[in-house]
Amino acid sequence: MTHSQDMVFTLYGDYIRHRGGEAWTGSLIELLGLFGLSDQAIRSTLSRMSRKGWLKSRRISRYSFYSLTPKCIQMLEEGAKRIFHPRSDPWNGQWHLLTYSIPETKRHLRRRLLRRLLWLGFGTLNHATWISPRDLRSEVQAILDDLNLHNHVEFFSGNHRGFTSDKEIVSNCWDLERLNQYYTDFVYRYEPRYKEHELRLETGEHLDAKECFVQRFMLIHEYRASPYVDPNLPLELLPGGWLGGMAAKLFQAYRDLLDEGAQSYVDSIFSIAPKI
Repeated sequence: MTHSQDMVFTLYGDYIRHRGGEAWTGSLIELLGLFGLSDQAIRSTLSRMSRKGWLKSRRISRYSFYSLTPKCIQMLEEGAKRIFHPRSDPWNGQWHLLTYSIPETKRHLRRRLLRRLLWLGFGTLNHATWISPRDLRSEVQAILDDLNLHNHVEFFSGNHRGFTSDKEIVSNCWDLERLNQYYTDFVYRYEPRYKEHELRLETGEHLDAKECFVQRFMLIHEYRASPYVDPNLPLELLPGGWLGGMAAKLFQAYRDLLDEGAQSYVDSIFSIAPKI
């Protein structure tokens, strides 16, 4: 996924999706241009996303508009659920395994399956066996329905009887060390900014709406577009010194703090769009 396309997803996912799902190209250029994207780069990205089925374009007179497709809405809703409403239920001690045997003639479907398993939070026990402490049967069923791979996948649930500890399984199947370093860096970068903006508001200072939008957009964009997928493991399986919870609380608090100003700025940009 390109940098510009990722930013379009962030803009649609957190702002445009809640404003009818459609935007004038001029509004998109105005908003995305704040992050260094040129007019040409934005137009090319929108056109490419339309060809891929993420956006639907329509043209009225000399004005172009881009709206969300059902495929994109589903992806954004799944992402929002994962980011803003992660599971926090305690672990019941069971492990859930998925095995697959997919022929080379369907390797393109295998790649799509593995990407989606990774997104769900599965870890790799070995090259053809994926594991999760969460019961994700319904989510897996939906993926298999979409890819038509029912005859190539099996799903098992059960207890671990030996010969390593559950935390050793976690250590072998997920790279939590790198993920925790990402969270450490995230907190280091954004906690001072959050405290600064919080103090400014507490002392009665007005935050510029554009500043709120830029800061909030980059906060969400970076958090959503992390190169490491958080498997959302139960607390019982997380290592000592885990900062995922702290990063999540900081993210939510800072996002909420900037929300009013950011939404106001987007509304101001949308207000000058042509009324068709």
